[in-house]
Amino acid sequence: MSALICGSMAYDTIMVFPDHFKKHILPEQIHILSVSFLVPEMRRELGGCAGNIAYTLKMLGSEPLIMATVGKDFGVYATWLEQMQIRQDYITEQEGFTGQCFITTDLDDNQITAFHPGAMGVSHVNSVLDVKEALSIAIVSPDGKQGMQDHSRQLAQAGIPFIFDPGQGMPMFSGEELLEIIDLASYLTLNDYEAEMLCKATGLTLEQLATRVKALVVTLGAEGATIYAEGSCYEIPAVPATAVLDPTGCGDAFRAGLLHGLMQGWDWPTTGRLASLLGSIKIAHRGGQNHKFNLAELNAQYQAAFGHALPA
Repeated sequence: MSALICGSMAYDTIMVFPDHFKKHILPEQIHILSVSFLVPEMRRELGGCAGNIAYTLKMLGSEPLIMATVGKDFGVYATWLEQMQIRQDYITEQEGFTGQCFITTDLDDNQITAFHPGAMGVSHVNSVLDVKEALSIAIVSPDGKQGMQDHSRQLAQAGIPFIFDPGQGMPMFSGEELLEIIDLASYLTLNDYEAEMLCKATGLTLEQLATRVKALVVTLGAEGATIYAEGSCYEIPAVPATAVLDPTGCGDAFRAGLLHGLMQGWDWPTTGRLASLLGSIKIAHRGGQNHKFNLAELNAQYQAAFGHALPA
């Protein structure tokens, strides 16, 4: 069976300013801000939450189906998906651009980001009810607002368990709208900052939110993760990375681990540890889809990190 990955597809243009923003921004003149940064280093990466999740999930041996809307400039990305043997049946081309993220980073790792949603804004033209394959699980990750709402309702209507991963899309929703999707979802994933935002938006504590889903997963960066499930609180340790180069896509790699563990029927401590390891592997590579592993390598790293093997 397959996993449906609903979310964004995007090109990430990443530029490095070899200085510090604070030297070039005058606080007393912030009301008339006009700055220009020379960025001699630039790279373009394939990204978007759906693309990043599907990339790692495919390497794990699961079968991802991406549901997304893209623009007329999607050809380069489509070729990459073909090379990775990731199906594109439910990726639909629209007028305009594929989502575009422009990130300028300084030497302190401060970032100035601009995001153009492009075709992502009409993600609701795709319907989960049109999927012909049997689905064991799905995820609704950051996407167009109506798309996230519609896909959540359609998954619930079809009886397909899904993870709600609001991520960067959270500010688009009111507390009431977020709770509607949470009550449709089986699982909820957040990072620690998003968890605070959600608690503020809904007026509920994490413990209260956890009672509305089968499991609530909160990632804590270098501190690991916490999983509230089955009336228990599982503390998932972080795995030290071989290098800390780029956090872009780490959360997506983590979520691929969650999906894979759920598809395999593993318990939460095992699933969480796999997800933690995948985030560690990703952060040692630049971009969201440049890390590589085979299953033998992954099993060896899991054994080394946790002292026991992944389930057969």
